[in-house]
Amino acid sequence: MSLLPRVTRPVLVGPALALAVGAALLAPSSPAYAAGNAVPTYEVKINLTAAALDANSAPSAAVKSAFGITGSAKARSYSYYDTDALALDAQGWSVRLRHKSGSSFEETYKKRFPVTNGDIDAALTTANAAGFDSGDTNYDAEVDWGYAKQTLSFSNDKSHSSSGYSGTTLPTSTTGRTWLVNDIPGKLQDWNSTGWGKTTLQASRAHGPVTAQVYGGAWGPSDDASIEVLPVVGANGTGTEYVVELSFKTDSYVDAADLHADAISVAEAHGWLYHGDILKTQLILDRY
Repeated sequence: MSLLPRVTRPVLVGPALALAVGAALLAPSSPAYAAGNAVPTYEVKINLTAAALDANSAPSAAVKSAFGITGSAKARSYSYYDTDALALDAQGWSVRLRHKSGSSFEETYKKRFPVTNGDIDAALTTANAAGFDSGDTNYDAEVDWGYAKQTLSFSNDKSHSSSGYSGTTLPTSTTGRTWLVNDIPGKLQDWNSTGWGKTTLQASRAHGPVTAQVYGGAWGPSDDASIEVLPVVGANGTGTEYVVELSFKTDSYVDAADLHADAISVAEAHGWLYHGDILKTQLILDRY
């Protein structure tokens, strides 16, 4: 037997009932709130010129000292998969297969959103509307902060056994594509239309491989500093050019801003700074 008082409500009939129904139809319904914007981490990426390298195409002692680089070289090889017409890239997607010595293969599916005039919140809102929000734990949000450009990206990372592969060896283009197609995440699989991403990836090939040397350390507020030296074929298809990328990872926007300003200042003062942004993904897709 209930101890709560019974509430008696008036019974509406005739015109009163009609008014009540009309009011209910006109009243705003409770909004269905979507998940909030994702919270990104930050990676500052500053390119250096060949003046930052020694005779062995490694970061010079002065460069290492200036940016807290203490680790020895570690190799990693990778390829990007796209069609000859770069259909995935045209939609802001990149698919990478990477192999670090002694590790499993890393499969990375990444969607990029441009950041205009430094408005990261606007980019996050645009990404949210496309389904990349704080509720999707399959993707990690990151802002890549270059010399003059910022890009918001969402990465879905998976792995594949490297059994049978030594060093940083990569599989054939066909084998790598099969792995990537089998592990394709849902957002890419049905991007644009049902099955578009999968069909497009099935028509892709490996752009690469390239093999970089990476040197680690810590600098300022970042305990994840590195310099990557990436040799790439020249623009005319011959010779070798070196892309030298100094990078710092942090969870803090304030720290990222400080690292960005300080790294540019130090590199400029020593004559090492490349005044521009080199997107390695685009470079590899275009040259291989």
